[in-house]
Amino acid sequence: MFTGIIEELGKVQAIQVLPDAIRLTIEGPLVVSDVNRGDSISVSGACLTAVEHDATSFTADVMQETLKLTSLDGIQVGDPVNLERAMTAATRFGGHVVLGHVDGVGEVISREPSENWEWVRVSVPKELMKYVVLKGSITLDGISLTVNELGEDWVGLSLIPETLSLTTLGSKKPGSKVNVEVDVMAKHIERLIEARNN
Repeated sequence: MFTGIIEELGKVQAIQVLPDAIRLTIEGPLVVSDVNRGDSISVSGACLTAVEHDATSFTADVMQETLKLTSLDGIQVGDPVNLERAMTAATRFGGHVVLGHVDGVGEVISREPSENWEWVRVSVPKELMKYVVLKGSITLDGISLTVNELGEDWVGLSLIPETLSLTTLGSKKPGSKVNVEVDVMAKHIERLIEARNN
């Protein structure tokens, strides 16, 4: 489980293509500073398991199912990725509950820079929009964000300089893919209502 507060902007160092998966090696000195084999690390919103590590990087396997459902399909050496270690009982909870289970892939629609912030619109798969509310939380590329505008199949976000400089959203152009995870609380509520009505 994660909070959506990005700790480090990592970089893909190597990609090994396997028969039904890829093995990523990602540079991230901060997140590997206390990592153990088997620990979970959010990589641009996808929860991956560290299988090897050294002082500055870790390696994780990405299964075909994950590639099919996330923007990690098509990732290249040198690409930046958002990194966050799994939360602990002592972690400050600055974002919201993020599982690292990507629900779908969206796309940056537009960017409007301002003096101190930037307005960004991102498409969201239409079937996920029922879980998104104005002023609620959404996770894009592993980042906990507040929804400031709501369309039929898109969200509008006001990004502060910290988010622009420390995450991949600072450099993504219109057309760039982003991993989308909606608020799990909304999905639980929907499931409870469905069970009650059956």
